Amino acid sequence: MKVTYLDHSGFLLEGKDRYFIFDYYKGELPPLDRKKEVLVFCSHSHRDHYNPKIFDLLDERGLRYRAVLASDISDEKRLSKIEHCFVEPDQCYRLASGIQVETLLSNDSGVAFIVSTGEGSIYHAGDLNDWYWEGEPEEENRELHAIFHTEIGKIKGRHFDCAFVPLDPRLEAHYADGLLYFLERVDCNAVFPIHYWGEPEVIRRFLTEYPQYSARIKNTETAKGEEI
Repeated sequence: MKVTYLDHSGFLLEGKDRYFIFDYYKGELPPLDRKKEVLVFCSHSHRDHYNPKIFDLLDERGLRYRAVLASDISDEKRLSKIEHCFVEPDQCYRLASGIQVETLLSNDSGVAFIVSTGEGSIYHAGDLNDWYWEGEPEEENRELHAIFHTEIGKIKGRHFDCAFVPLDPRLEAHYADGLLYFLERVDCNAVFPIHYWGEPEVIRRFLTEYPQYSARIKNTETAKGEEI
């Protein structure tokens, strides 16, 4: 598969027969083969993860597509015109194309996706992360922490060919908590940091502080058709 970074948490993956687009927010799509189907995944309703403009972009190019959407997305007028399905947390679905989609519960909104294809396995966290907000009630931070650990525990020891995991500088001293927990418990060939709000230097900071993960952490900003 080939991986192309779009923006924020948005990625395009190209397989032999189809494309996978995750959490499109903004950014330009590269040239796409009209012979291939597109599967559009949206992890939740927040505007930085669900932007219906992606459907317009695909329509303009005459591409065939279907959408897999977290059930908190409410956009009946737009979605009535396209083929789509809604998914709930902690479920497993098999699409008509034989692709398996599993979900985890996000501790923010919606779901995280696990997509298994004949070419490999993909993890996209959406907004599932070890959120710790300075100044917020400690009880709330503990609850977010507990949910995150529970959900990642469900995939402990599993292998993914690529993963997309938040590395959010807004969390200050806790910016890397979620990514570290993921790396320590999940086997993954290539991990692309996401959700860093236009501050890619946080990736360099992480690699400086945790050089032991340099073989697995990819530079999201330069992923333009990167083979994995």
